[in-house]
Amino acid sequence: MLKSIKRLSAMIGVVYALSGCATAQMHSEAQLNEIAMSCGLSYGEVVQEAEEKRLLFLYKVAPKPQQRHCVYQWAHKNHLTLVIINAINDPISNEPKS
Repeated sequence: MLKSIKRLSAMIGVVYALSGCATAQMHSEAQLNEIAMSCGLSYGEVVQEAEEKRLLFLYKVAPKPQQRHCVYQWAHKNHLTLVIINAINDPISNEPKS
């Protein structure tokens, strides 16, 4: 009985070790641009900030569902949370605001 308890404890320890949280890593600009291009996006539309390595930002005006899904799959595979910023261009007006 003592032997089976030790074996069970060892198995639980292995499960905890294998299921631990993966540490997010910073990806290079080249890697992020590569994923952007492979998902039909432009350079600079997929960004990772050093202050919050666990987040992956997608900056795009109205990204297509396929693009969002493509980046989401890559983020998930790399233990990142995808944040979609629907970038809206603010038209520049030369008229004074009243």
